[in-house]
Amino acid sequence: MTSTTTACTPSTFREVLGHYPTGVVIVTAIHPDGEPLAMVVGTFTAVSMEPPLVAFLPMKSSVTFTRLSQCESLCINVLTGEQETIGRAVSTRTAKKLDGIAWTLSPSGSPLLQDSLAWLDVRLEDKISAGDHWIALCRIENMAVNNPKAPLIFFQGGYGVFTVPPLLARNDSGIIEAVQQASRARGLLSSLATEHRCEATLLTIVHRDELAAIATAVGDEVNPEEGLGTRIPIIPPIADVWAAEQSADEQTYWLSKADADETVLDTYRKRLVFAREHGYVMSYLYAGQQDAYQSLQDATHRYADGATPPTAHREIRRTISNTAVNYTMCDIDPLHVYDVGMLAAAVRDPSGTPVRILRLAQLPRQASGSAVLAWINALRAAVAELERLLFSEPPAGTG
Repeated sequence: MTSTTTACTPSTFREVLGHYPTGVVIVTAIHPDGEPLAMVVGTFTAVSMEPPLVAFLPMKSSVTFTRLSQCESLCINVLTGEQETIGRAVSTRTAKKLDGIAWTLSPSGSPLLQDSLAWLDVRLEDKISAGDHWIALCRIENMAVNNPKAPLIFFQGGYGVFTVPPLLARNDSGIIEAVQQASRARGLLSSLATEHRCEATLLTIVHRDELAAIATAVGDEVNPEEGLGTRIPIIPPIADVWAAEQSADEQTYWLSKADADETVLDTYRKRLVFAREHGYVMSYLYAGQQDAYQSLQDATHRYADGATPPTAHREIRRTISNTAVNYTMCDIDPLHVYDVGMLAAAVRDPSGTPVRILRLAQLPRQASGSAVLAWINALRAAVAELERLLFSEPPAGTG
C-alpha cells in the first residue's frame, strides 16, 4: 500500500491520530468551594518512574481544568470497558458531572469512581503550554488497581474494549452446532456418569486457544464443574490429548502458553508422548488433597467471563500451568490404590482429526488399580461409541 503526505489541517490531524488508540480516564477533584469536579481525558500518559510522574493534556479552553488546577489534589480514574456510559455522561455534561455516579473519597480526598479499573492520586506539579493544550504534569502520591478488567479504549471516534487475542476469535456458531450434535450423546454420558459415579463431560475444540463444554452428565452426589457452553482456555495441561495429535509446531505453540518451569514443561511433554501411545491421559491427586482443582476452576471461570486484560490473563496462565495436581503418567498396578483426578481421551471425526474431548472427573477416591483400569476401558469404549453416534449416524429426522 502506498501513502501520500498531506497538509496538517485540523481534519487530517484528527483522522491520522484517530488511528492510534488511547485509554480513557476521568480526572476528579473536590474544589476548595466544595464542588465535585470531573473531566474525561483521552490524552493520559506515564512520564517518569523516578520521580513518579504522569501527565494529561487538557485544552486551554477547558473551564473544568481551570477549576481542577485550583485543587490541592486530583484523582485519575482509569475506566473499564463496562464504564462507557459513565465516560459519555461526564463528557457531555456542563455541570454536576458526577450526579448519579457512585464514588467514594480517595486517600487524598478526591472522588474515586466505583468499579474503576485503577486510580492514581496525584498533585499538579507543573502546567506547560503546548499549543492549544496544557501539559498537566502530575506527581503520583498513591495508586492502586481497583477492578482488573479490560480497559475502555477510544479509537477512530468511538469507544471500544481491549481484550486478549483468544477472546477476539470467539464464534458461537460452531459451538451451537456442536451442542446440537452432542444431544445424541446424552444417554451415553448419563450412563457413564451413573455407572462410575463421576462427571462425564464432552468438550469441543473451538480453536487452538479454546475449548467449550457441549454436554455433561453427573452421577449421584456429584456437582457439575462446567455448565453448557462454558469456555475453557487451552493452556497446558488442558487439552493435552488433543495437542498430542497436532504437528510439532502446534505442540510447541501449545507448550509456549504454559507459565511454568522446565520441570513442569517436561512433564507436559511426556504426557503428549503417553497420549499418543495409549490414547488417553490421567491426572492424580496427592494424598489428603481436598478441592485440588478449585484454583484451576476459578481461573477458567475468570477466563470464561470474557473480560480479562493481559495481566489477568497471565495470572490465569500461571494458575492453570501450576495447579497442585500430579500430572506424571505411570502404568497402573491393579493391586495399588489411586486417587484419580480425571481421565480424558480425544474423539475423532471421520478423517481421524481430534475434534472433541471426553473427560471423566470427580471419580471416587481411593480406587483400586483394577477399578481404574476398568474406567480406562470404559473411557475407550465410550470414545468409540461417541465417534459412531456423532459422526456416523445421520441426525434424527433426516434421510
